[in-house]
Amino acid sequence: MRDIYLPNAETWVLLQEMTPIGFIALIGNEIGGLFLDPAFHGRGHGRALTDHAVLLHGPLSVEVFAKNDIGRRFYDRYGFVETERYLHEPSGEVTLKMAIPA
Repeated sequence: MRDIYLPNAETWVLLQEMTPIGFIALIGNEIGGLFLDPAFHGRGHGRALTDHAVLLHGPLSVEVFAKNDIGRRFYDRYGFVETERYLHEPSGEVTLKMAIPA
């Protein structure tokens, strides 16, 4: 992650009073990671990060584990739609590919 993914990702960090509370990392128009401190969930910060990424890159795509209720709920509300399902072999988890319709 540190040596391969992060140097190749475009990462935007959200600060509150100079303290990181979340980030979005992109490879092209794909979200590789979107994380917020749980204390800041439900305040529009995830939407703001995603809005910024859409402004820069247009419609985005993401992969999220089917069991990730918080992530799936966020992406559903934002307007992402499921485009594919597959078994993520290393974890044994069902993964959803989602995208914002163009």
